[in-house]
Amino acid sequence: MAEKQLDDLFLDTLKDIYFAERQILKALPKMAKAAVSPDLKAGFEKHQAETEVHVERLETVFELLGKAPRGKTCDAILGILEEGKEIMDEYKGTQALDAGLVSAAQAVEHYEIARYGTLATWAKQLGHKEALNLFLETLKEEESTDLKLTELAKSAINLKAAA
Repeated sequence: MAEKQLDDLFLDTLKDIYFAERQILKALPKMAKAAVSPDLKAGFEKHQAETEVHVERLETVFELLGKAPRGKTCDAILGILEEGKEIMDEYKGTQALDAGLVSAAQAVEHYEIARYGTLATWAKQLGHKEALNLFLETLKEEESTDLKLTELAKSAINLKAAA
């Protein structure tokens, strides 16, 4: 068996985040529906549209690499999304629901930020300039979403949950 190289790890991680983004696309409408705060609901809907673009960018990276877009089961994102589902079930109808949704959404964002940051670093190392630019664009959007969630939590949602 040939020794694995960075480009193999790069491709495996690309498959991982592709799977993850597609799972997130399935979860976001459920999170938007569960949200009580109109701002949080709108944020989830906006991020769903962004996530559709993220999937398209990943498909472009696969194309640049001459590979078919294929996901690789990502147990980490499945676990994070399952935690979010549990929050929706256990806190439905409570003041704490939106705070829990923000928490779940930020766990997703932090996972994505970690993956896109890593992929950008590896793309640069491997000389995949176009892929690097696509990863950096998505990373910037994921970081922006995380900041918006933090601001929303601090300015309103956590205060309401604690009342």
